[in-house]
Amino acid sequence: MGEIIRHDVNAEYAYSGFVEAGDFIFLSFCVGNLGGTVEEQVEGALNDMSGRLGQVGLTLTDVVKMDILLRDVWDIPVMEEVFKRRFQGNYPARKTISTEFAHVGGPEGLKVQIDGVAYRPRL
Repeated sequence: MGEIIRHDVNAEYAYSGFVEAGDFIFLSFCVGNLGGTVEEQVEGALNDMSGRLGQVGLTLTDVVKMDILLRDVWDIPVMEEVFKRRFQGNYPARKTISTEFAHVGGPEGLKVQIDGVAYRPRL
């Protein structure tokens, strides 16, 4: 039976930053550059995700699924341009939705959040 390892546990908001479960790494609430442009926040969220993956020896190329939450659905083309630069054709499966964020920064604070699943085969 596989072990489940929780990292970056946030007791105040009741979530784990990422969880190792078998061959998969589940990443939640990847954000960055709050208050910046959508492009800056997408870059920051991917940097956040990349840093977490690095803790377990993985990179963004190991990500197989992403859920992207945007404050404004019309920002999808901006997000896609960042993804083209960062993934260079090795795109994960993706779902992108628009949502309101309950965040202290209000409408000008959090504009992008990314959750993901990475694959790490255990030999």
